[in-house]
Amino acid sequence: MRPKPLNFKALNGDNRYARDKVSNLIWHRCRHRVIYADTDRSQMVYHSNYLIYFEIGRASLMRDAAYPYRLIEESGYVYPIFQIGVNYYNPLRYDDPIYIYTRPSALERVKIKFDYVITHEETNELICNGFTWHCATNSSGAPVGIDEKTLHLWKNFPK
Repeated sequence: MRPKPLNFKALNGDNRYARDKVSNLIWHRCRHRVIYADTDRSQMVYHSNYLIYFEIGRASLMRDAAYPYRLIEESGYVYPIFQIGVNYYNPLRYDDPIYIYTRPSALERVKIKFDYVITHEETNELICNGFTWHCATNSSGAPVGIDEKTLHLWKNFPK
């Protein structure tokens, strides 16, 4: 079953953020273009490569929030993924331009969740949507509370 169509518009002239006019949610947005190495013999993007696109979106969001993942690790925190979900709707092919929309969606004591939507930049066609759950750990891998800067990002992400 397909989800409701999405209708994104840049937020206050800042193309890094977009509001979905249907749900009214705000998303971070970054551009990407499919490279040949992402495709398989069928000339479509191999299914697991969409998870790389999710990582590109997540890293771009954190970088634009002035808190790149490198700084998180340097402060002694690691956020490994423990659960992933993806719904595929339309395929991507080599050289397709895409938008990767990412938003922080859930915050618990030691867990955070990001949601994702990927659309074709030229056609606005929904390609896929999904999520990743991450657990806050220290550098030894023991679960710990969410670090203060990540808490700040979640609480101050545009509404």
